[in-house]
Amino acid sequence: MSSDTPGGPGPRLDTAPLDEGAAQDLLRGICFKTGPPRIVGVELEWLIHDREHPAVPVDGDRLDSAVAALRELPLSAELTFEPGGQLELSSQPAGSLMECVETTAADLAAVRGSLGRAGLAPVGLGVDPWQTPHRRLREPRYDAMEAALDRAGPAGRAMMCTSASVQVCLDAGEEEPGPLGYGRRWQLTHLLGAVLVAAFANSPFRQGRRTGWKSTRQSLWADLDPVRTLAPGGGLPPREAWTSHVLDTTVMCVRREDGPWDVPEGLTFREWIRTGAPRPPVQADLDYHITTLFPPVRPRGHLELRMIDAQSGADGWLVPLAVATALFDDPEAAETVYRTVKPLAESAGSAAAPRNPLWTTAAREGLADPELRAAAVVCFETALTALDRMGASEAVRNTVAAFNDRYVARGRCPADDLLRPGALAGLSLLTDSPDGPANGPAAPPHSGRVTSA
Repeated sequence: MSSDTPGGPGPRLDTAPLDEGAAQDLLRGICFKTGPPRIVGVELEWLIHDREHPAVPVDGDRLDSAVAALRELPLSAELTFEPGGQLELSSQPAGSLMECVETTAADLAAVRGSLGRAGLAPVGLGVDPWQTPHRRLREPRYDAMEAALDRAGPAGRAMMCTSASVQVCLDAGEEEPGPLGYGRRWQLTHLLGAVLVAAFANSPFRQGRRTGWKSTRQSLWADLDPVRTLAPGGGLPPREAWTSHVLDTTVMCVRREDGPWDVPEGLTFREWIRTGAPRPPVQADLDYHITTLFPPVRPRGHLELRMIDAQSGADGWLVPLAVATALFDDPEAAETVYRTVKPLAESAGSAAAPRNPLWTTAAREGLADPELRAAAVVCFETALTALDRMGASEAVRNTVAAFNDRYVARGRCPADDLLRPGALAGLSLLTDSPDGPANGPAAPPHSGRVTSA
């Protein structure tokens, strides 16, 4: 692993220090790389459970053996693991929605097959409904992250070890104003994002108890850190807003070549540059610092939409991917949806997402909220029309339409299928069987075998 890799041991000590002006220039240059939207990607996180006894933790040796087998697979996507053992597949940038769907589906089929031979299954829920946080990965990055996030309470460990998501990655957009302009798309992400939280909320339980949230995962992210999980505020243009946010957010850790990493308290990256203590920061430190910021939308040249719960079912993951891509990258759809969600700004108020009233309501109530339901209905109808124009396959369009009919049109979200923790022991709502969520009303929860999630 390179010393400049985010999880690596730290930069070379002879690297030139970074000054404040250079840091600002780097951030403005790399955060929004503009051009006509054409590239799409997806990052899928999965909880790993025993197929027969999903409420029982998977033994460490057994999981290690399954992971070793997964690493031998010839996957297109990058395979990584989260601190609690969650599996993550990060697709390669694709030139179209269908390319992304097809390559990711092939990778998932291989992953499911390999896990199945070990008696395991990937489970698509935003938060593990049974397990307490238990960190399996012992690395300096996660030691430091745990220490830093513990200062704000228990949400950090829960996020690290028991949460899973679907992250959609889209181009930042065009330099010029208009429906595909990066400024418009940036604004849209923080209003449409609340609609996506509500529509795909899929985590009503934690540690065997109902939490009172449709998306417990989103509530955990909101509690994670006073600043680190917020969208930039201040009403500045996107580049300036993100640059200020990055520099004025506290440093999670200072990497070392040897020994434990420093975990300073209250030291912003701007102050680190100005003081040069405990050592002068370099560009690799700025790159790493960005990876420790967890806003609902993170600009990394492209836009990472990070607010969507992991989805159950064999093809549940492709619905948020297809819907988000259609609504952002089809010009007609982008214009329609922008007009639809713009009034939501009044409900959001002046506070930054995800801690404003709009995002809180989305996470707590899902589509039971009338305003969010009305917006979601328009968004999904618009997406279905756009997917046809974009050349999405009939299978993709049918999967989105089935989700729309089952949930959005009825003012429901996937969390509404999860009636009680005990019913999850059979995971009947997470299967790819004919009775699964993508193909019609749910069968009554029952004890049984997991096919896949």
